[in-house]
Amino acid sequence: MRQLTLDNGLRVVLDARGDAPAVGVAVHYGTGFRGDPVGRSGFAHLFEHLMFQGSGRVAPGEHFSVVQGSGGTAGGSTHQDHTDFYQVAPTAALERLLFLEADRMAGLRLTEEGLRAQLRVIREEIRTQVTGRPYGGFPWTVLPGVLYTSYANGHNGYGDIEGLHDVTPEECAAFHETHYAPSRAVLTVSGGFDETEAAELVRRHFGPLPPRPAATPVSLAEPPPAGTRTGTHEDGHAPLPALALGHRMPDPARRLPAYAAHMVLSALLTGTASGLLTHRLVAKTGLAAAVRSACGFFGPLLARDPDTFHVVVTLRPETSPDDVLAETDDVLRLLGRQGPTPGELERTRAQIRVSLARGHDSLLQRTRQTGTFTLLHNRAALADDLPGLVAATGADDVAAAARSLLSTPRAVLDLRTTREAAPA
Repeated sequence: MRQLTLDNGLRVVLDARGDAPAVGVAVHYGTGFRGDPVGRSGFAHLFEHLMFQGSGRVAPGEHFSVVQGSGGTAGGSTHQDHTDFYQVAPTAALERLLFLEADRMAGLRLTEEGLRAQLRVIREEIRTQVTGRPYGGFPWTVLPGVLYTSYANGHNGYGDIEGLHDVTPEECAAFHETHYAPSRAVLTVSGGFDETEAAELVRRHFGPLPPRPAATPVSLAEPPPAGTRTGTHEDGHAPLPALALGHRMPDPARRLPAYAAHMVLSALLTGTASGLLTHRLVAKTGLAAAVRSACGFFGPLLARDPDTFHVVVTLRPETSPDDVLAETDDVLRLLGRQGPTPGELERTRAQIRVSLARGHDSLLQRTRQTGTFTLLHNRAALADDLPGLVAATGADDVAAAARSLLSTPRAVLDLRTTREAAPA
């Protein structure tokens, strides 16, 4: 794996993978929905859409048609602290992919008509993915507003479409100029290619882009909760009530092994049908219909500090949330005192390692992870290091993670269904 930085500040990772017949290209920009301007909830998400509306030498929609015409696929996504654009295609298309990404890094075609069209697309996306479906966006659109107090950490990043109705092309152009500057981006190339030739192609297409003053990253720092924070959320489509618990996680920049221990803890609790918390709440007590937990709202290590460990429980209609909290804390207390058994620990670590290995088999996932980990944690090889970190996690580390969840005040979000009962 080779890394270089161009004169304009663009960081580049070249991850040559032997004779693979395909290549992945991703550009990660250091702004996500935690960087939305105040009063512009969903601006980063809107901008992800605008990046496909044409650039200097590429017509609106042409990015997709060029990639697909080369036998590849393309997409983009907005996360808490980054927005990424990615494509996978046969190796012969590498220069074409680099041209497309460099052209839109240089500048966009921003028109009033294109902007209004994408606002309509996002309005429909929010309706179908969040407001118009059971448990839409739950818990990531609402739990941060309970656990965190700052606008950056707590607002709904999917977007408030009413707050975006008067966005102008000029405002978008200014956002691109500072937030999409080369110095705020990481270009990743992974797959089958010649490293020397790829470096030359990167310099040919991205090197001429002039450096631009970049926006200062928004501060995410805020103290942990002083006590339990509670909230409620009404869902007219949900068939059953639910409960979401949110905990602050260790900072991966300073305490990566402790973060990895929380990954093992999550898999131990709910990674299988016989997970300790799943068994307690579903099979043993019957309090819940389903349980899941995770490190990060979109996956482990996909955000800067503060990141969130969360548990989501779909409740039986007659279940009291207090009973679920009591049973959950009891499971954590037992783990905090005794830790997992050797068999539980080994099975869980193996489960995680298998999942990580499957991810590495996907060229798209490897390309995106490498760019994400470079941008957020300055560790391009973190995807390769994770299996070792998981394997090194011992029973005492998992016990310490369980005690950490118990000792740190959490957020408790109660989802109440307002769905009318079907007539008898």
